[in-house]
Amino acid sequence: MVVWTSAWLHGAAASDDVLDAVQAWAEVNQIRAVDDATATRLELPGPHETPAGLALLLAAVRRAGGDTGNLVLPVSGDARGLDGSTEFARNAMRRGEAAVFAEAGLALVPETVAEGILDWTVHEVGELPPREHIPVGEAEHDMSSAMREAASTLTELDVSRSRPGVREEIAETISARPQPSWPGGVPQRCLRVLQRATEVESILWVATEDAPGGAMSASADRARGDALRPLFDSVRTARCAAVDEMVRALTQSTDKQR
Repeated sequence: MVVWTSAWLHGAAASDDVLDAVQAWAEVNQIRAVDDATATRLELPGPHETPAGLALLLAAVRRAGGDTGNLVLPVSGDARGLDGSTEFARNAMRRGEAAVFAEAGLALVPETVAEGILDWTVHEVGELPPREHIPVGEAEHDMSSAMREAASTLTELDVSRSRPGVREEIAETISARPQPSWPGGVPQRCLRVLQRATEVESILWVATEDAPGGAMSASADRARGDALRPLFDSVRTARCAAVDEMVRALTQSTDKQR
């Protein structure tokens, strides 16, 4: 959503391309405002009205002065990209993701409401804290380092083990994730980082489901969780960095052509 909408705002993608691309996440994507005041200002359906299609969202973001977006992946203990204790922050933290269009003062929080149906709730946001710029190469390196450190720590703790069929489980987890298309011109390195992040996250989820993973005590299980946590964080950072770079590359390229 962040990449495609940013591309559309800068003329690097047609609206039909955006609407087609988001179907990778759900066959039906629908939108409504978080409250009646936001609905009135943005000319969108309110929280108790029939939701609209995403075409209305694109128009609303443009009217509100949207320029570029960024991906936010908050978790407990890491609220970067959120705006304090607002309803948006609470919803984004609950869902673990949001698309933010700071220039427009808008943020979108997705939620699956039924099989094949994804609701996007539009929030108005105030001034957000500055985002730390992390180069995609640095994020990729940090993710690789975190993988090595986690593997080493788990081996030292003697709480890492394999089980039959684990490779198939990881492959199934990867294949179950959406396989979105991307606008032409996105850096190939960003696509590789996103793919690697998906692979690492799939390994992590399989490892989490396998808890205690060979840990024979509560303290060993906590140590196992502590070893994996930085790797989860590095995956989120890598995803955000890759999306940021894709948006930067697309918007700068089209701006230079004008």
